[in-house]
Amino acid sequence: MTVRGAIARIAQQEDLNFLLTNRLPRRWLTLLMGRLSRIEQPLVRDACIALWRMFSDLDLSESRTTRFRSLHECFTRQLKPGARPVDADPQVVVSPCDGIVGEFGAIERGQLLQAKGFPYELADLLGGDAELVARYLEGSFVTLRLRSCMYHRFHAPYDCRIEQVTYLSGDTWNVNPIALRRIESLFCKNERAIIRCRLPGGELLTLVPVAAILVASIRLHCADVLLHLRYRGPNDIPCDAELEKGEEMGWFQHGSTIIAFAPPGVSLCAGLKRGDLIRMGEPLLKLADP
Repeated sequence: MTVRGAIARIAQQEDLNFLLTNRLPRRWLTLLMGRLSRIEQPLVRDACIALWRMFSDLDLSESRTTRFRSLHECFTRQLKPGARPVDADPQVVVSPCDGIVGEFGAIERGQLLQAKGFPYELADLLGGDAELVARYLEGSFVTLRLRSCMYHRFHAPYDCRIEQVTYLSGDTWNVNPIALRRIESLFCKNERAIIRCRLPGGELLTLVPVAAILVASIRLHCADVLLHLRYRGPNDIPCDAELEKGEEMGWFQHGSTIIAFAPPGVSLCAGLKRGDLIRMGEPLLKLADP
């Protein structure tokens, strides 16, 4: 067995995985990772990327460049033009990111699923915004989990106007399936942003990027501030940005999760399955017929 295979087997043991990624000082590890990832010294950069490869299936074949000044540049890499075709169907809302499809479905009685048998409150995730919660009480949701080796930038799911961003400071629990089965209301505990996207037909889609251990930094082009552990406000960030379908919105500093919310009348695309890999630009939601 290879060294990488042995490490993978150890990491797959739930108790050990949970201990290593959640019981250690998450905040300090995340801050340390933020500093380490920006070091541009070649030996440090190469050692960090080599270690990353040992724990993941990092593939840089679609990257615009394979020469990086730092680990951070590799995390936040851009792709070659055309690497992510965007579905042009005017009835289709596309996935804003590459990700693994997690839980999805209808929002029932103000609750949605984090993992099987683990519901959480929509109001808690959205910071108690009663007006925003009311828009999705009869709507639907889908959770997209970005693995650490994936493309970390996210894009507009449709032609839209970003009319408001709300930042909620929080913890940095790991968001892998092991933690999701153990930590109640995990997404509601973590650092996150609430992005309101108004479509031309008036529908309001909401994207909630959720940060995690080693990744409590979210960058949005429409907000002139880096959202991270030391950022304490303002909670609501004024925003008025017009984006075209597929246009880049921002990025995570590492892998994490995006939860997408659709109002009544906007449905999940048929054929969506838990565990499937979906790429940015592929169909995720379907608008109601005109």
